[in-house]
Amino acid sequence: MQEHEVAKTIIAEDIEVTGSIKCESNIQFDGKLNGDINCIGDAIIGSTANVKGNISVNCATVLGQVNGNIIAKDKIELKTSAYVNGDIKSKRLTVEDGVTFVGKSEVNPSGVGTSRAHSRSEIDSSAHEISPANEVGSAPEDTDVSALKEEIRKNVKEEVKSKSTSFFGKR
Repeated sequence: MQEHEVAKTIIAEDIEVTGSIKCESNIQFDGKLNGDINCIGDAIIGSTANVKGNISVNCATVLGQVNGNIIAKDKIELKTSAYVNGDIKSKRLTVEDGVTFVGKSEVNPSGVGTSRAHSRSEIDSSAHEISPANEVGSAPEDTDVSALKEEIRKNVKEEVKSKSTSFFGKR
């Protein structure tokens, strides 16, 4: 929500709602909700808010607790006091220091979905493509090329080993 815009609907901290909230304008929610928020406008989830449900809005600013997924057409802002347990998806994302976020995020400025998931068979086939040349059924290669490939494999393995032990500690 822009700074000059005001929420048309304000639900105070002493209000508890069971069910979905649907609105076309901006909303500020400070109470408890067991249900979803579907809003064409923007939503502010106040610092006293506790939402157990999904949020679908244009822009979301979260200061309170959300146990559910958040989808914003434009932007999600997670302020210092925010606690989000769920997945988030938007074109833009702002996360302040101190936020608790448990879930997956998808931030894509173009708004076009991309699939990063790969099936096990795709992973196995790509691993097969870089397998050593001396496997059964492989075409013969120049010995210089084979030696170079083997040296590269060795260097990559050593680098991966050194980085994995320095990042996670000794095993």
